Amino acid sequence: MKIKDYYQILGIERSATSIDIKLAYRKLARKYHPDITKDAKGEEKFKEIAEAYATLKDPYRRMEYDNLDKMPEEEQEQQEAPNRQEANAVPPTSQQHVYKNQSFFSDVGFSDIFSGFVRNRKGNKQRADKEPVHGLDYEITASVTIEQIFHGEEVDINVNIPEIDKDGTPYQGTRTFRVKIPKGAIAGQRLRLNGKGGAGRNGGKPGNLYIVLDITRHPLYRISGSDLYMDLPLAPWEAVLGSEVKIPTLAGTVELNIKSGTTAGQKLRLPKRGLPSSSGSTGDLFAIIRVVAPKKISTREQQLYQQLATVSEFNPRQHFNLIR
Repeated sequence: MKIKDYYQILGIERSATSIDIKLAYRKLARKYHPDITKDAKGEEKFKEIAEAYATLKDPYRRMEYDNLDKMPEEEQEQQEAPNRQEANAVPPTSQQHVYKNQSFFSDVGFSDIFSGFVRNRKGNKQRADKEPVHGLDYEITASVTIEQIFHGEEVDINVNIPEIDKDGTPYQGTRTFRVKIPKGAIAGQRLRLNGKGGAGRNGGKPGNLYIVLDITRHPLYRISGSDLYMDLPLAPWEAVLGSEVKIPTLAGTVELNIKSGTTAGQKLRLPKRGLPSSSGSTGDLFAIIRVVAPKKISTREQQLYQQLATVSEFNPRQHFNLIR
């Protein structure tokens, strides 16, 4: 089975620019939007158009698609088989409406859809087709913190979702959902809220709402899998003499023993102080030593540093002498 020709679906050449792709999508989306079109297969065409646009607007996905399309038909079938299986396991995104910054009409202006709806509403009301129509699935991106995924907290998420009033006029409504964030959730993970998407028509079931998690940048921690990394600043004397320092972790403050002679860049491991994972294990926290020199010192401190420089035989650049 040959793969779909996304260029043909959007009515553009293979050499089309990103602007050409977007303009073609906007034109077709207005024409075949389910609340506007008179075409009996309008919703199916709309999803196909959205699928084509989701692939071609992304330069990386477009490159992969172009390479796949160049394969012989037999190889295309082999490439498609695992994709079809994966699509059954993971709810599709490319065929659905996708929110950008919680704005459903980011690529197709709301005013464009509204004006088209008004022009065709009278004709739509006269259509004989009264079969139930399943509501559309929607997808948004929601930002969560490292603390929220560590504890598995419940958060309130505000969503702008297209609604239709009693007169059949579309508008953007705001809903708030209380969502449980799974412990150890990762960036890009999708949560599904059944029946919270677009309303069905003619008695059809509502669609689903998919929430894609985006983890906000933390002032201390960096994520690598289920492990966390942080910078641990030390004063020069703490690194030289050794010290006991308090380290903030997601589970509380702990004391860490700094051995004398600790060097900058050294990595200290705190076991089981990272993030929980879906397998039930817990990652580690790694503290990266950063030796920080004071920018301002008193007269007495300057005298002591000068005295140290006079008596110390330490030479951090001794290895330079090996180069001839």
